[in-house]
Amino acid sequence: KASKRLDSTAVVTMAIDKNKRITKSKKGGKGKKIIDPFKNKQKYEVRTPSYFPVRTAGITICTKTTGTKIASDNLKGRVFPVCLADLKKDDEQSHRIIKLRAEDVQDRRVLTNFYGMQLTTDKLRSLVRKWQTLIEAAVDVKSADGYTLRVFVICFTAKRPNQSKKTFYAQASQIRQIRAKINGIVKEHVQTVDLKGVVEKIVHNIIEKQIDTATRAIYPLNNIYIRKVKVMRSPKFDLNKLMDVHGDTGAAEDTGA
Repeated sequence: KASKRLDSTAVVTMAIDKNKRITKSKKGGKGKKIIDPFKNKQKYEVRTPSYFPVRTAGITICTKTTGTKIASDNLKGRVFPVCLADLKKDDEQSHRIIKLRAEDVQDRRVLTNFYGMQLTTDKLRSLVRKWQTLIEAAVDVKSADGYTLRVFVICFTAKRPNQSKKTFYAQASQIRQIRAKINGIVKEHVQTVDLKGVVEKIVHNIIEKQIDTATRAIYPLNNIYIRKVKVMRSPKFDLNKLMDVHGDTGAAEDTGA
């Protein structure tokens, strides 16, 4: 036993002796330079379309142009989610998130266009209650200027006037009729206007008000919302149309990246 212990000790000692630099730091570790990651970055101002009162949504950061990697190409296609309350200076619109996509870069300004809208999760959760029917509809529709949108509508049944019954569930046939009405109203409103007109109708709840009026004879509804809007397909990029959407943004800043 004693000899075995000695042998094992000898092996350990030999292993340590062979690697004399085991406790020392790596060669050249002290002289390594610490590079600031923001040294090669540039700040760009995110500009919103002219139909929003607040024209600056914030600032985004991008790596400077180096060799074949152009900064403006890196910025194009970025999606910025912005609260509608910040864009309109109206706290009552805080439950809506607007998505803006970068379409073009001019000087240090990123010109964006509408890319989608959705309700916040907490708003959606607050709408769902007992004793009522939830009705959803999804419509694919093309705007007058060639944008294909997918519009999701959510609504809930409400009590009839002077109703004493605790529950207010809609029948399957009534749900189908309400869905058909919603699809028709959404198509009617979106197909006749351009993307700017669609956004204005969504922001001012014009579509929801007409759905409420049109479906009242089938079953009274409440909490009618456009839950989500997605841009499925966009027409070919046109700088002149983008400048029209942004109004006064581009004239003075044409020396773009």
